[in-house]
Amino acid sequence: MGVSGSGKTTVGTALAAELKATFYDGDDFHPPENVAKMAAGIALNDEDRHPWLLRIHSLIADHLKRGESAVIACSALKKKYRDQLRAGNDGLYIVYLQGSFEQFHKRLEAREGHYMKAELLQSQFDTLEPPSAARHTIIINSENRIEHIVNTILQDLADNPS
Repeated sequence: MGVSGSGKTTVGTALAAELKATFYDGDDFHPPENVAKMAAGIALNDEDRHPWLLRIHSLIADHLKRGESAVIACSALKKKYRDQLRAGNDGLYIVYLQGSFEQFHKRLEAREGHYMKAELLQSQFDTLEPPSAARHTIIINSENRIEHIVNTILQDLADNPS
């Protein structure tokens, strides 16, 4: 989890490869109306995010029921969003990729072909309720090298199995 540009997709893809798990980009689960709003530079609100979070919650539940691992990149900016994703989904880990506005803004400005524009980053930081350290919650600075981030996550998973 994290704001746009935090490295969710990059880290998630690398982590999924290490875990031999399926990777999903949460952006792919937004309804077309949400994508259109973001592409137009309009920040999403709780009502916009609700159906998107339901779809991701179902995806998590389906994998857990089958006993399969999956890695899902999802902003999950507010505590209530993370609570919604966790509801009934025991074993869900949250990895928070934290960093600075400046760092993420540079990444977004360099990114091509994505509907999430750098101009919306401030609205994500305004919405962000960072998680606190807790069981099944990993907080890591996204300025670290990808290998370090993935290894840290893998070690935490090994140390704290579901």
